[in-house]
Amino acid sequence: MLTSHELLLKFWHDPRYDFSKVQVEYVDRGAPGDRSAVSGGDIRILEAYYIEIATDQGVKYIPYHRIRKIMYEGATLWKI
Repeated sequence: MLTSHELLLKFWHDPRYDFSKVQVEYVDRGAPGDRSAVSGGDIRILEAYYIEIATDQGVKYIPYHRIRKIMYEGATLWKI
């Protein structure tokens, strides 16, 4: 089974996938239910230990260990 980082890298680099169709749900303390989600179009960089996302408040860094679910075109492909 791929890690969340490996799966996101696959979507990022494989031309068969449209990264804007990726949805990532992650732990976000203080958010409703302590969860937030981001679409692939808002993910700016996939670093070794975190993803960098664009938000209305600026750039946010989400460590991979906080990712709980990855979906592609609405289908869940990875989940903790």
